[in-house]
Amino acid sequence: MTALDYERALARLPNWMALLGIVGAGFAARYAGVSGAMGFLIGAVAAWLNLRLIERGVNRIVRLTAAEPGKVREGSGVRVFAQFAIFGALAFVILRFTGFNLMAALFGFLVCPAAAVIEIVYELITYGHS
Repeated sequence: MTALDYERALARLPNWMALLGIVGAGFAARYAGVSGAMGFLIGAVAAWLNLRLIERGVNRIVRLTAAEPGKVREGSGVRVFAQFAIFGALAFVILRFTGFNLMAALFGFLVCPAAAVIEIVYELITYGHS
């Protein structure tokens, strides 16, 4: 597998996540009502934002180490951790005080790992990997 294949796979993940978010919100609406559907959608959006934050953080670390091998600036990890902490706190406040279904939001947050599994299956079928 080449670097281009990895980039294509990474580019497909948000599409899988969007598909799972829409389908999952439909199931959540059927079983938990509007509160469940909105909770699932908020969880799916949070999962997408989390993926983007991780991707941005990893790219920043890779660029820093590529520019200055053996020397990483102090505090670069602290900034990434602070972003994740703020993100987590905001998600908690939104879910806690809006009345959306917390369990549906948790399931919505799991669309990223589910999208990764779907991408793996897609790669196995499409490229015939074993």
